[in-house]
Amino acid sequence: MRITAAVLRKMGEPQPYAQSRPLALEELDSAPPGPGEALVRIAAAGLCHSDLSVINGDRPRPLPMALGHEAAGVIETLGDGVTGLAVGDHVIMVFMPSCGACSYCGAGRPALCEPGAAANGSGTLLSGALRLSDAEGPVHHHLGCSAFATHAVVSERSLVRVDKDLPLEEAALFGCAVLTGVGAAVNTAAIAPGQSVAVVGLGGVGLAALMGVKAAGAGRIIAVDLSHEKLALAAELGATDCLNGADSDAVAAFAGSVEVALEMAGSIAALELAFSLTKRGGTTVTAGLPPPSATLPLSVVRLVAEERTLRGSYIGSCVPQRDVPRFIQWYREGRLPVDRLVSGHLQPDELNEAFDRLAAGTAIRQIVRF
Repeated sequence: MRITAAVLRKMGEPQPYAQSRPLALEELDSAPPGPGEALVRIAAAGLCHSDLSVINGDRPRPLPMALGHEAAGVIETLGDGVTGLAVGDHVIMVFMPSCGACSYCGAGRPALCEPGAAANGSGTLLSGALRLSDAEGPVHHHLGCSAFATHAVVSERSLVRVDKDLPLEEAALFGCAVLTGVGAAVNTAAIAPGQSVAVVGLGGVGLAALMGVKAAGAGRIIAVDLSHEKLALAAELGATDCLNGADSDAVAAFAGSVEVALEMAGSIAALELAFSLTKRGGTTVTAGLPPPSATLPLSVVRLVAEERTLRGSYIGSCVPQRDVPRFIQWYREGRLPVDRLVSGHLQPDELNEAFDRLAAGTAIRQIVRF
């Protein structure tokens, strides 16, 4: 069938993207879903820094590639052998497919699935297949989803069914921002009631993490960002202290003050700041994704003598089939006001302008409607 998708053919185009226009809406041929796959009609997709990092070249991927990975939609067709899903089901997409058979999946850590990571790196579906093409040849899949499109063929392992009464525009956020942010707080960091916590970086993932910290019952919650607007929103969402990361005196006053610090900005400077806020014996968790070449200068003496813990968190250390339903339930109970993350809606032909806003830090989660 013919679909329309936002295709990236060259990374590193200059900003503003409104002028260079790295993303183009193109008609592509989509093969039908193969065994273990589904065709999803996309209803809504969120714009994330993981998309931006491909556009700007920070995280190189094979091109051409149909972008987008945080989305929700409705299943239209199923391939052979799909179980647990039906035509008409509402689903969200998860950007890390898990094979269910490797040692990591067997240990309950699907975020580390080896076949899933290999497929994402090579721009294919979990099966290794490419279902998109144009007149010149194959078009790669972004993180197994390629969700900036009217339709997407994805592995059933990239889908989680959700209740039909959940608005699809809000459901989309659970596939990346909520899983990554809330999961980092409650799974990776395992925030305990009364703990002191800092969240550094208040994009969509960072604010979701702050919601998770609040839902977990943390005591003092310190929010850190460079944007006064995002800090104001953090205060409304439960932060007890708000620091502008550019105010060195204010940051220094809170040095070594929290038991857990979560870094969500994807920069080494932010990670160093999070580490500096962490107490002796405390834990620093990073879910940010800087360029692969970025390295962290770290005092090993402090790590050892102060019994520090530094942990990475990918997709919030989540088991999506377990965590998506419970996070949605928290949302329904008012514990995770995920709808507050939405800072705007747009049409597909406005994607380039929207990525300018994301790069400038003036938007949290923009939703493109299909």
